[in-house]
Amino acid sequence: MTDPRMRTAKFGLGDVVRHRIYPFRGIVFDVDPIFDNTEEWWLAIPEEVRPRKDQPFYHLLAENAETEYVAYVSEQNLVPDTSGEALRHAGIAEVFERDATGIYRIRDRHPN
Repeated sequence: MTDPRMRTAKFGLGDVVRHRIYPFRGIVFDVDPIFDNTEEWWLAIPEEVRPRKDQPFYHLLAENAETEYVAYVSEQNLVPDTSGEALRHAGIAEVFERDATGIYRIRDRHPN
């Protein structure tokens, strides 16, 4: 039986996104159909901007002007990044390869 709270994710693995409010962008490397982090994490977000739990949440290899990090972001706070600029996050090369058109694809993990 399908959980009625689940819906199709708007973004997929390898999609480059940016935060709707905060100045960072990143690449999706995992998706949770609904919130799957700690209650403590969720409550630490100021109530006036706290996202709903009943939506996809994305694990991002994220970066801003100063640093690179892993972010966990609700779908309501993400928009597509259409800049076409390559990401610099050091973890990307381990998971993705960028093709000639600028699209990030999951690396083939099969041994040669």
